[in-house]
Amino acid sequence: MTERLRPDDMAFLAIESASTPMHNATLEIFEPREEFDYDRLVALVADRIAFVPRYRQRLRVVPGRLANPLWVDDDDFDLTYHVRRSALPRPGSMDQLRDLTARIMSRRLDHHRPLWEMYFIEGVEDDRFAILSKSHQILVDGVATIDLGQVILDVDPEPKETVHVDWHPRREPTTPTLVANAVRESIRHPRQAIGTLAGNAGSVARTAGAVGGRALEVASALANRRTTPETPINASLSEQRRFSTVKTSLEDYRKVRRFHGGTVNDVILATITGAMRSWLMTRAESVHGSRTLRAMVPMSVIDSDLEPTSLGSQVAGHLLNLPIGESSPVVRLHQVSYALKAHKETGRAVAADRIAGVAGFAPTTFHALGSRVAAQQSPRGFNLVITNVPGPQFPLYAAGAAMTESYPVQPLLPGHALSIGVTSYDGHVFFGLTGDRDALPDLDVLGQCVTEALEELVDSTGPARQRAPRGRRRKPVKA
Repeated sequence: MTERLRPDDMAFLAIESASTPMHNATLEIFEPREEFDYDRLVALVADRIAFVPRYRQRLRVVPGRLANPLWVDDDDFDLTYHVRRSALPRPGSMDQLRDLTARIMSRRLDHHRPLWEMYFIEGVEDDRFAILSKSHQILVDGVATIDLGQVILDVDPEPKETVHVDWHPRREPTTPTLVANAVRESIRHPRQAIGTLAGNAGSVARTAGAVGGRALEVASALANRRTTPETPINASLSEQRRFSTVKTSLEDYRKVRRFHGGTVNDVILATITGAMRSWLMTRAESVHGSRTLRAMVPMSVIDSDLEPTSLGSQVAGHLLNLPIGESSPVVRLHQVSYALKAHKETGRAVAADRIAGVAGFAPTTFHALGSRVAAQQSPRGFNLVITNVPGPQFPLYAAGAAMTESYPVQPLLPGHALSIGVTSYDGHVFFGLTGDRDALPDLDVLGQCVTEALEELVDSTGPARQRAPRGRRRKPVKA
């Protein structure tokens, strides 16, 4: 039985272009393990891919676009095409690893094959290796499919024994069958058929030409100028990306939370607020007292209609104004906490420890769900997407190799030159900053600003709070 692509997934395909590839990724770094190499990763994926059958399926377009495409088994599925091998010149630095990640993220996935890739990256400094998992947004919905990067990880150093399942692709429907089924569906559900044809016509119109696309973008920008603050991170996108990472200690956020109140999530968002303020000041941007950045922050909510122990804790979009005009880090924290108070009081908010305890949970899948939610919102209704997912506070393993770092790599929406993903894992908080290569040549400066913004908050909790913030001194800019 084949499954047709859902209307909301069709929207992702409609907005995808060379400058806005719609895929998520996770960059994970592992401690060296002598017996773990590329062949071991291929074997591990071969063992676990049965848990995510969608990863062996591709899209089949219906002739004439009479109906949405179908998911069909790839009868020429080649695992070694999807699991790839790469290497840095030893000893590969983190800067080189980030550059490689950015280049891989800039390339679109092949729509004629299953929509995912996984890279085994050798040569990382200190004899480590990295795995970069990349999946299209229509592939991971948290219901029918979770992220493949999730199922290759174990909670124990000893790999789980798996039962080998022979896989044989189901026969693909013939062209006459596809057309006949589409016609029958149109007769049974005429309203749905009209919506499908209108959506496909809109997709064709959106891809009719670059000139028309630019005109549409300009018109959209003018229509929304009054509602969305203008910033350097809202710009036309190139086809290339930059990627920056920041590793911080979870205990620092907990220390700030214990002293000032609120939640770890509040402290993380206040840290990002302070970082954005400092970064804008390095660009001589005005950050007057009332200035804000509007952020889309997907957040987990409780769905009472679903089983509480399943992956049914869904993700909902939440708009948050980040008070970048406020100079005091403590006041910024309290303003962020107050802004999120309404969400907490709904009774649907999910505590971090409960999220991490949900069966089937993994940050990779939840980041994918967060980026889906953000893309489904009006792309001009906010400046920035921030996905923040609490992960397990114990080590995870891939075939016995311990994962030490995990950085989300989020996609960029049209007109949005920056996206921030945050994952807490095993005592640390990892930031993944994805930026457009042309619009944000100073993305690494923003990464440094994240570190300094956290230091400001930590300094506010004790005797050192009177000390000047640490880090590189910058020329003051008039706010």
